[in-house]
This record gives sequence, structure tokens and C-alpha cells, in this order.
Amino acid sequence: MRSYLDFEKPVAELEAKLEELRAMAAQGDAVSIGDDIVRLEGKAKDALVQLYGNLSPWQKTQVARHPLRPHFTDYADGLFEEFDPLAGDRKFGDDHAILGGFARFRGRPVCVIGQEKGSSTETRIKHNFGMARPEGYRKAARLMELADRFALPVISLVDTAGAFPGLDAEERGQAEAIARSTDACLSLGVPNVAVIIGEGGSGGAIAIATANRVLMLEHSIYSVISPEGAASILWRDTAKAQEAAVNMKITAQDLLRFNVIDTVIAEPTGGAHRDPQAAITATGDAIEAALGDLEGLDSAALRKARREKFLAIGRNL
Repeated sequence: MRSYLDFEKPVAELEAKLEELRAMAAQGDAVSIGDDIVRLEGKAKDALVQLYGNLSPWQKTQVARHPLRPHFTDYADGLFEEFDPLAGDRKFGDDHAILGGFARFRGRPVCVIGQEKGSSTETRIKHNFGMARPEGYRKAARLMELADRFALPVISLVDTAGAFPGLDAEERGQAEAIARSTDACLSLGVPNVAVIIGEGGSGGAIAIATANRVLMLEHSIYSVISPEGAASILWRDTAKAQEAAVNMKITAQDLLRFNVIDTVIAEPTGGAHRDPQAAITATGDAIEAALGDLEGLDSAALRKARREKFLAIGRNL
């Protein structure tokens, strides 16, 4: 069943009428409504194109968080073959918010790491809504070190509101684990490509997104804090989250202009949740192109380019 966001109400009404007409036609209750169905289909499509062509930053935030938006496991199933996940950080335990392992991407062996939010109540609890504890980031660092040892490119799929801020995470060294994972990204002597597929929240995202190439889906967001968090700090009022989203410049289009990211991946009309397979295929094509750009660079050149990329952010604006 399709789930509509608040701002999609006009499209929801048109598509509800369209479903009624289709049901009537299937039951033979109407003489000839084929033309009406075609007309309404066109009207609904035009409304969706117009709506998604002018989304505000807050509306993009809602799309990035859509419950039916494809998550890490969907991309793992759609893009990778022979995916062999690894578990545990060899220190404390296994974190289910960050998943990773080794696979083949279009015939090429790679290391894959990403956050999984879950798609049902049970899986969301299991994966802690994509918010990793320290052992998740230590697992990511472990995977990156293995990838470096065996000369395998690293692909990161980022989708998290942020690292888990609970007491148990702090007790086990959350900040230190994030820093070490970020350092592992910077130290890689192999190409790494990160894709923001939904939310890219704060250090929880940058810990696996410090890459040679950073890509973003068209309606994803990437920020140092959530709009609600920023509003609560700046105005002491979470109701100002929409205003915060505008001022924070969290959209793919803004971040491309500021050279924070390298590529914006177009989504199907209506967002990735409307046609997950098309979004996954487009993401795969963008990853393949990014890896192709990095071919031929040796370890020293990759590290230098990565370092210079992040040092240049914010300069000459």
C-alpha cells in the first residue's frame, strides 16, 4: 500500500480517484471510462512532476525519511552479487545498525558498508533505526582495513539520522570509535565511494562517508545535525525545523554547489520510494562511473586527493 507524505495530498486525492475508476472498470460497472482513466493518469503524473520539481528543504527531509524508501539491504540485494557479510568488531560485539562485508559489484570484488534503518517495527528495533553504537564503527574500520589489505574498493551507503547517543554508547567510546572510522576512511590506499541514500546525519554519517567521491540521491539530505535538533538549539523550538532546514543548506543541490559532494543522482519522479529498482540502478551506474574516475591512481595519489578534497570544503565560496 502506498504511503503519502503530508505535502502529497493533492496527488493522493487524484490517485485515489484513479484507483476507484480502475476498480469500476475491472468490475464492468461502467460503460466506458477508459478515456477518463487516461486523462486522470496524465493529471496525476503532471501534479507529481510539478510537486517534486519544487520541493522545499523540509519536504526533501520528509522524502529522505520516507518509510518505503529503499534501504541498505535493498541496495545490497539489487547491486551486489555474492554478498558475504561480516559480523562483530573483535572487541565487544556485533552492531546491527551498520552492515558490511565483501561482494561483487558488476563483476568487480568490493567491500560494502552501510547503515540499515529497517523496514518494519521488528527490523527497525533490531537495527536501532540505523543509529550505530561504537562497535558498529569499529566493525566499519575493521572492514576498511581488510579492504585495504586486499586492494578492494570500498563502497559506503549512508542512511542514518546520526550515531546512537545513548549512555551505553558513550561508555564504550562512541566519539573515539567515530574518529577511528573516519581516520580509516582517510587512510585507505584504495578508492572509496560514498552514497547518501537517505539521511546523512552528523558524525554518524561522516564516519563512513569520508570518501574520494561523495554522491547523493536527489532527495536525500546531509547535515551536521537534524533540522529538529538545530531548531531546538537555535530557537529552543522544534516547530521551527522547517526554517532550520532552509538555513542549514542540507539538500543535494546546495551541497553540490558548495563542493561538499561530487554528484547528484536523479531519482524517479515522486522519489526513490515510488520506483526503488530504478533508483537502485541509477545509483549503481553512478558508483560505477565514480570508480572509473579513480582507476589508475596509486595509493599515495588516492590519499592525497581525498585529503585535499576535504580540506578544500568551505574555501573560495
